[in-house]
Amino acid sequence: MSSEWNDPRPMSPHLQVWRWHGAMLSSILHRASAIICYVALVIVALGLVAVALTGALPLAGLLFSPLGAIGLFVFLFAFFFMALAQLRHAVWNRGELFDPQLNNRLSFVMILIAVALAAILTYAGASS
Repeated sequence: MSSEWNDPRPMSPHLQVWRWHGAMLSSILHRASAIICYVALVIVALGLVAVALTGALPLAGLLFSPLGAIGLFVFLFAFFFMALAQLRHAVWNRGELFDPQLNNRLSFVMILIAVALAAILTYAGASS
């Protein structure tokens, strides 16, 4: 075997080789959504402990500010997207919806639904 590499292509696939598609974005967002939901769960648990100990909501001013609304939107998007992704996984477990083009379209639809639901609930929560 020669010690010189003559092939101009990369030795392993990476971002210059792979094109982004809906299923790839969906997979990355699903992992990120799980992390966001776990972090939010810890924050809510710590807030509940603080309310139980002191009787007051810590950082209430921050929670009900525009920054708090952004945080609520991010959490709600992560929650709804993860729920939709789990539903899609349940369908996949039945052996359905494996067509790549349909899967990519479904991934984008899931993102749009999660954004719409998160925006509606964030607006409803911020306006009340």
